[in-house]
Amino acid sequence: MAVLQNAFLSAEVSPQGAELIRLSDARGTDWLWGGDPAWWKGRAPLLFPIVGRVPGDRIRVDGIEYPMKQHGLARISRFELVASEATSCVYRLTSSPETWRQYPFDFELTATYTLSGRSLAIDVKVVNGSDRTMPVSFGFHPAFRWPASPDRDKSGYRIEFAEAEPAPIRRLRSGLLKPDLFASPVEGRTLQLSEALFAEDAIVFDRLNSRRASLIAPSGRRLQFTFPDMPNLGVWSIPGAGFVCFEPWQGYAAPEDFDGELSEKPGMLALAPGAEKTFSLGIEIAE
Repeated sequence: MAVLQNAFLSAEVSPQGAELIRLSDARGTDWLWGGDPAWWKGRAPLLFPIVGRVPGDRIRVDGIEYPMKQHGLARISRFELVASEATSCVYRLTSSPETWRQYPFDFELTATYTLSGRSLAIDVKVVNGSDRTMPVSFGFHPAFRWPASPDRDKSGYRIEFAEAEPAPIRRLRSGLLKPDLFASPVEGRTLQLSEALFAEDAIVFDRLNSRRASLIAPSGRRLQFTFPDMPNLGVWSIPGAGFVCFEPWQGYAAPEDFDGELSEKPGMLALAPGAEKTFSLGIEIAE
């Protein structure tokens, strides 16, 4: 376990999935969901090499099928801690016989967590070590306490986007993308949070304009997010649960009728042999 701390924040990152499991401010408020398995045991998994589900939980590469669970293999893999300092840590996952059984490519996945002032930066680098093009997606999946204080109710929380988000959204059925388009619940730049929003699973923005947004409590305290490399977004909760997930993605779940090669799955990137790509998420706790 890596423990990071500065004058404003403290964080813990687990070797299991290189997952952030705590993010607390100087007041002692832990903003991250605690992972209650009665609702959802995740806290902030890293999604690789797919985001969302694929039909039958199987991918196809060069005509051969491989088992692949929802959101990929990184979140269920143990990473190696390769560097740890007071305010930063680096975890790494390298391809192995176990990963090849699910994803037949050589890769290196390096997750770096850095505290700076009131901000946590998460930078995840994917390197294609194969001699062929590697199809890949990546996503962040942090869950934050909603309400932030257990003695408050959920009303009045909102997400403010940097840009207007008028494009229709997508919805999921059994983890796969429905063919339908739905009217955006964002009014201008504001998404008012309510449990009714999540009665039909996550809200999927596959045509997102913004690369910055804030989760704002009625008190005015806020989490500010920056995600410059992520063109898609999921917002998810379970009615009755005490969390809301703000999930910047490169990619999203496969359509219900998808039956192609992994490289043809919507939202996948084609990473050339020897190439690398870094995905970043910044989280600032603003007063």
